[in-house]
Amino acid sequence: MGVMDPKLFARRRRDVMQLMGDGVAVIPTSPIRTRNRDVEFPFRPDSDFYYLTHFPEPEAVAVLVPGREQGEFILFCRERDPEKEIWEGHRAGLEGARELYGADDAFPYEDIDEIMPGLLEDREKVYSTMGRYQAFDHHLLSWVNEVKEKARAGVSAPGEFVDLKYILHELRLLKGPEEIKLMRRACKVSAAAHRRAMRNCRAGMMEYEVQAELEYEFRKAGSSSPAYPSIVASGANACILHYTENESELKDGDLLLIDAGAEMDCYAADITRTFPVNGKYTAEQRDLYEVVLAAQLAAIDAVRPGNHWNEPHEKAVDVLVDGMVHLGLLSGDKEEILEEGHYKRFYMHRTGHWLGMDVHDVGDYKVEDTWRLLEPGVVMTVEPGLYIAAGSEDIDERWWNMGIRIEDDVLVNKEGCEVLSKDVPKVVDEIEELMAKG
Repeated sequence: MGVMDPKLFARRRRDVMQLMGDGVAVIPTSPIRTRNRDVEFPFRPDSDFYYLTHFPEPEAVAVLVPGREQGEFILFCRERDPEKEIWEGHRAGLEGARELYGADDAFPYEDIDEIMPGLLEDREKVYSTMGRYQAFDHHLLSWVNEVKEKARAGVSAPGEFVDLKYILHELRLLKGPEEIKLMRRACKVSAAAHRRAMRNCRAGMMEYEVQAELEYEFRKAGSSSPAYPSIVASGANACILHYTENESELKDGDLLLIDAGAEMDCYAADITRTFPVNGKYTAEQRDLYEVVLAAQLAAIDAVRPGNHWNEPHEKAVDVLVDGMVHLGLLSGDKEEILEEGHYKRFYMHRTGHWLGMDVHDVGDYKVEDTWRLLEPGVVMTVEPGLYIAAGSEDIDERWWNMGIRIEDDVLVNKEGCEVLSKDVPKVVDEIEELMAKG
């Protein structure tokens, strides 16, 4: 995580404060999590906090106080400590918080209980991420209560808590040029990893060996972490949507579903491909794959400004149902299949989600009970699939244990859309050609 231009984050903070009125925003970063005994999980900043500050260290709280004469952006963080830095690494400290990250004021994290109540005085509202970090919520309530105790001295306390998401998440939904650049980079790195997995896949390998190939490529390119636990699911495992054990042996004749993406400076890629372990689709695998691919292409074609959020899903479902009827997986009247949801037996999830700093990114999908219209700057996944588990009643065994999903990351632009993850092949012949080269 490097230091970007502080002006970008100052602009974001200004946009938030313009919508706050006479309020104060209090945004903590993620807490440090213990893995076991004295070992901690790798730290990853809270997305809302990082979006506004780009500050990468733990034990930090950002406070936005519109109109404060001494400065509107206050950052509580760890002080420099040469002895601890020998063990734990460099700290920005108070000076770095101001010079590198644009804080108007910076105070030691240890002093937050003493200073925070004063920042809340005579403010009508507190904007916060309450409900996300229970321990921090307790502290925030205690600071407000401390201000309430000064009522006889003429000090007023905030009378309302407002979820910061109503302001901040709408801003985060529309990606700026700097964010799109990072997401393109995340997709490029992830695409290279998927191609590596295709080239190196062989029967007899373990799923975790393929996972190692993917994540080697991530780390080699500078990604500090996968954007989410990598799914490497062969055979029957591909019918488990969030399979992450990755412990089975790859078998000749099976399909392998890989759902994996790199994170670059806290921005995610999310890509899925499904291909044959031995490099050659069987007739049945190819037939089912082509249905999913046709559904994905129809859905991507519906990603354009002015279309509503649900249109790509509707297009995908329409094509999937036609394909399943043609292959004999479903029977009956198409309208009835759609209305009764019979297709959900083999396609039980949505066709996509917002993508950004969180792999399932923030932003409402409906506005006043109406599907949101797509507009330039939003990034979404398009990921139809079909999953036919062993033992599926009335389904020929030749279809069993096939789980197929094809997922790309798509940016809405003025002309329509751009597939950010286009560097990973998904046409059958192109996949087979890449795998044959090894």
